[in-house]
Amino acid sequence: MIKKLLLLFLGALLMISCGSSKKIASSQSPKGKNITNKEVTVADKIVWTAVSYKGVPYKFGGMSKRGMDCSGLIHTSFKQRNVDLPRTSREMYTKGYDIPLKKVKRGDLLFFKTARKRGKVNHVGLVTSVKNGDIHFIHSTSSRGVIVTSLWQKYWRKAFIKAKRIL
Repeated sequence: MIKKLLLLFLGALLMISCGSSKKIASSQSPKGKNITNKEVTVADKIVWTAVSYKGVPYKFGGMSKRGMDCSGLIHTSFKQRNVDLPRTSREMYTKGYDIPLKKVKRGDLLFFKTARKRGKVNHVGLVTSVKNGDIHFIHSTSSRGVIVTSLWQKYWRKAFIKAKRIL
């Protein structure tokens, strides 16, 4: 027992003495990976919050781990990071400013028309990553709940209306 405590103490002392005096911005992603030499943005935190709901089932009007709809996911993720956003996708669509797809970045919103109603926004997703032109977004679908999808899937590319920046 004493040997274990002594080893623990020496290990802690060694770790402290090996630390750098230089401050480096550091944080952890939801998967526990350290992020260093990068400033963590509000957009990163909002995306991490949204990703924590991955796998939650779809529920019309839902805003909790028991069930969420697309705008409930986005509204809740922004609200938990102290950013006000309306509750519905149609109201969200009136906020922020338009951006071309080639300038989309993590934290931007993507709007879709998936119903037959003419010209009406009825779906929203949050950009989680952009890599080599491949845009991934998190959203809640009635068939699969909260998932991450590529914008270049035929269905979503065809339903896409506009990208907007809120932050």
